Amino acid sequence: MLTDLLHPPQAILALADGSVFRGQSIGATGQTVGEVVFNTAMSGYQEILTDPSYCKQIVTLTYPHIGSYGVSDEDVEAGKVHAAGLIIKDLPLRASNFRSGRTLDQYLRDEGTVAIAGLDTRRLTRVLRTRGAQNGCIVALPAGVTLTQQHIDDAVAQAKAAPSMAGLDLAKVVSRTESEVWTQTEWKLGSGYGTQTAPKFHVVAYDFGVKLNILRMLAERGCKVTVVPAQTPASTVFDLEPDGVFLSNGPGDPEPCDYAIKATAQLIESGIPVFGICLGHQILALASGAKTFKMKFGHHGANHPVKDLDSGRVGITSQNHGFAVDPDTLPAHLRATHISLFDGTLQGIARTDKPAFSFQGHPEASPGPHDIAYLFDHFVALMDKA
Repeated sequence: MLTDLLHPPQAILALADGSVFRGQSIGATGQTVGEVVFNTAMSGYQEILTDPSYCKQIVTLTYPHIGSYGVSDEDVEAGKVHAAGLIIKDLPLRASNFRSGRTLDQYLRDEGTVAIAGLDTRRLTRVLRTRGAQNGCIVALPAGVTLTQQHIDDAVAQAKAAPSMAGLDLAKVVSRTESEVWTQTEWKLGSGYGTQTAPKFHVVAYDFGVKLNILRMLAERGCKVTVVPAQTPASTVFDLEPDGVFLSNGPGDPEPCDYAIKATAQLIESGIPVFGICLGHQILALASGAKTFKMKFGHHGANHPVKDLDSGRVGITSQNHGFAVDPDTLPAHLRATHISLFDGTLQGIARTDKPAFSFQGHPEASPGPHDIAYLFDHFVALMDKA
């Protein structure tokens, strides 16, 4: 242990533009490639790592000290780590929390996740903010192995060769392959998670990479939730006779998800209440005739102010997206409901002719801590009215 502290295993991050950052290996040894993005959240590193929306992405956490409260098996958003890798500045030597079962370092090792610490995340964030999100490669060497120029050259070559996120359909990659009935409700201190035993509504939720707390918040509000794979046709959903349809978050470019866009258009047209979050928001927009675009570096964090255009209310939100809906392409039957106060990008839309609406951020992630949870209540109200 003392040897590890005095001579930690070496690691590098190489970007496609040739930038190279040196640090120490934490987590699993090996190498990983993905789109490098930065996240401004001060906590929630475990939820971030397990968010399927981070598939094929290497996450840079801008807050300097990551890992101080350890890891709890209850705080996962999926059954495994989906992020391609992790970049942090400082990994504390000790972790302390009454709910912690493992350290972050051990969790990364157990999950086989490659990560790097001791890196100048401020410099890296400036590079990404100025030049845009770009592909990168982390090489994490075993203890005792010396970093060479060949390691650096290979890492840069791999970063340059990695495919762009634009055009990638990743929703069907992370989606479950079988339908599942979900009844678990939200976590409460002292009792943990509960179970929905007397549902009032039946919601079919498309799994494009769904975060588990979204399903819990639906169940908490009186919904029996049937989670279906991403490529489920609308006809199958109609056979389930739902009161409402939910379109989940997920990774990648929404435009190649033609199967989801087609099914969503049919479901909206039927008059069933539809609610979309993140990728689901973008798919609802595409199904309604709008267009999407890839952002320069996206929105990733838990401190993003979003304005509700109907009420004038501002909520602090959690964000994780690299694509956005183009407000200049909204057809007459779509209206803007929310905008980002950081850059004015579109954050929410609603159909004027059907009970369908969507939100770009993550209302289940509790950054405010509950500023945007009312969107779930609005979905329930639409089902109640229908």
